[in-house]
Amino acid sequence: MEILSYNCPPNCQVVNLRWKLVKKASQSCESKPPSFREHRILCIRRDFRSGFSGYSISSWCFSKNLDREKGSNSSNAVQGFRNLNSQVLSGSYDGYVIGGEEDAGSFPKEREAIPKVLIPGLPDEYNGESGAPITSCFWEWKPKFNVHYEKAGCENVNSPPVLFLPGFGVGSFHYEKQLKDLGKDYRAWAIDFLGQGMSLPDEDPTPRSKEGDSTEEKNFLWGFGDKAQPWASELAYSVDLWQDQVCYFIKEVIREPVYVVGNSLGGFVAVYFAACNPHLVKGVTLLNATPFWGFSPNPIRSPKLARILPWSGTFPLPASVRKLIEFIWQKISDPESIAEVLKQVYADHATNVDTVFTRILETTQHPAAAASFASIMFAPQGNLSFREALSRCQMNGVPICLIYGKEDPWVKPVWGLQVKRQVPEAPYYEISPAGHCPHDEVPEVCSLCLL
Repeated sequence: MEILSYNCPPNCQVVNLRWKLVKKASQSCESKPPSFREHRILCIRRDFRSGFSGYSISSWCFSKNLDREKGSNSSNAVQGFRNLNSQVLSGSYDGYVIGGEEDAGSFPKEREAIPKVLIPGLPDEYNGESGAPITSCFWEWKPKFNVHYEKAGCENVNSPPVLFLPGFGVGSFHYEKQLKDLGKDYRAWAIDFLGQGMSLPDEDPTPRSKEGDSTEEKNFLWGFGDKAQPWASELAYSVDLWQDQVCYFIKEVIREPVYVVGNSLGGFVAVYFAACNPHLVKGVTLLNATPFWGFSPNPIRSPKLARILPWSGTFPLPASVRKLIEFIWQKISDPESIAEVLKQVYADHATNVDTVFTRILETTQHPAAAASFASIMFAPQGNLSFREALSRCQMNGVPICLIYGKEDPWVKPVWGLQVKRQVPEAPYYEISPAGHCPHDEVPEVCSLCLL
C-alpha cells in the first residue's frame, strides 16, 4: 500500500532536518518489456522554532523521479505513474506511511491558516511572473461548440504531454499553478468542459420567438425558451459528451497520446475517457475523483427507469423545471454561497482563492450558465460506472495514480482507498492538510507526486 502522507501538527518547536533516500525501480507503462529507471523516496522531517514563519511540518513524504527524461522519446516517458513499494523508513521519522484505511491516523479538526515556506526539493512559489507563460485559446469542435482551453510549455517539443480536466463548476483556470510549473519542462493543457467555465455557448440555444423590452431582454436567461436551435436539439451536458470532447481535443489539438489528470468530476471523466480510448492515454492521475456522476438513469443501462423521468437534460428546459432552476440558481450563484463552498473544500483557509472565486462568479453571470447547470444536473449517467471504467483501464494496462486530500468533506479518502483496493498496483498519495482541490491548495506537493 503506497499511501504517502505529510502531517502538519499545530505546534512544533524543535528544528531537525533528516533526509532518507530509498531507491526504487519503476516499471514502464508500455505493453513492451518493462524498462526501469531510478526513483527515490524523499522523507523530510522539518520542525520550526517558535516565531519562525512557515509550515509546521512534522514530516513530508513524496517520491521524485530522478531521471526526468527531458527530451527523451515519449514512449519511454512515464513520469507520474510509478509502482512503488511502501515501507516505513528507519531512523528518526515521526511521520507515517499508512497501510490501509484502518491504519489512518487522526488529524486536528481545526483549519488554521498555515503560512508557507520554501521546502527543499519543492517547486518555486506560484506567484508573480514566475513559471511558464500561459496562453488562452479557443477550439471550435463543432459549429457553435467553442471549447476554451489554456496551454503552457508547448515549445518543449520532445517532452510528454499532460492534459488537466477540471471539476464541477470550475474550469482550466483551476490548474493555473500546474501549467506555470509543469510548463517549464513539459507540454501542458487544461480544458473547460462544455457547459462550464468559458466553454459556454455564445448564443441562446433556445431563442425566444418574440422580442421583449430592453430590460426584460437583458435579464432573460438563455436556454429558457420554447424551442431549441438545430445545433442544440440533442445537446445535454453529460459525461458522454465530455469524454467525446476530450477524445477529439486530443486527436485534433494535442495529436498524440497524453497523461490525463482530473480533479473531482474531471477525475470521473478521466477514467471514463481512458476506459473508452486507452490508445490515447499514457496514464491517469485522479485528484479526489468523484466515484459517480449523473443523477438521471442511463437510457441504455436502465431503459424502463429512464422512460419514467420526463427530462434528461436536453434543450429546451421543460416549463416545470425552469421555475425550480431559477430558484436554485439564485441561491447557489450568490457570492456568499460561492465563498462558503470554497471555505468548505479548502482545508487551509490561508490559501488565496481570490482568482478562483472571481472566475466562478464571472461564469455564473453568463446568460447561459443557469440552463447549462440544469442540463448538467439532469443529464443521464454514463454508459460505464466508475468501477467498470477502472476495470477496463486495468484490462488495457492504463496506469493509474491516486492523490487525495485527507480533509476533503465531499470525496473523503475512503473513496480513494476503495479505488486502491480495486487497482492495488496504483500508487496512492494522501496529503494533509488538504481538501477537495489539493492541486490548488498544495500544488508543490501534487507536482512532485505527478512527476
